[in-house]
Amino acid sequence: MKTLYAVCGWLIVVLGVVHMAAATRVYHSLTSPAIWFFSGGVTLVLTGALNLLNRAYGRHAPGLRWTCFAADLFLLVFSAVSGVVTHGSPASMVLVLGMIGGATVLSLTPRAHA
Repeated sequence: MKTLYAVCGWLIVVLGVVHMAAATRVYHSLTSPAIWFFSGGVTLVLTGALNLLNRAYGRHAPGLRWTCFAADLFLLVFSAVSGVVTHGSPASMVLVLGMIGGATVLSLTPRAHA
């Protein structure tokens, strides 16, 4: 469980970095939509990092565990709604929701914490 939780956390971080890098390819100038797109990547990186911190310290920090769960749950719902609204491909929906959904469940699983 600990390894799976680490993989989920790191995959969310990597997805965020890819999202931020894609902002420079999708938007060729600094505009409000470009900043909002980039901020989605920042959100992913910070949520992934929060999961990695929760994995390491969540057993001893219940406030961190609940904060991480809330962030994961919000990101899961937001990602699902975003995927539906933007007509995301089934593959991308399964990938993104699988990572975030896995992290959401594991964030409250005691055996997933170091």
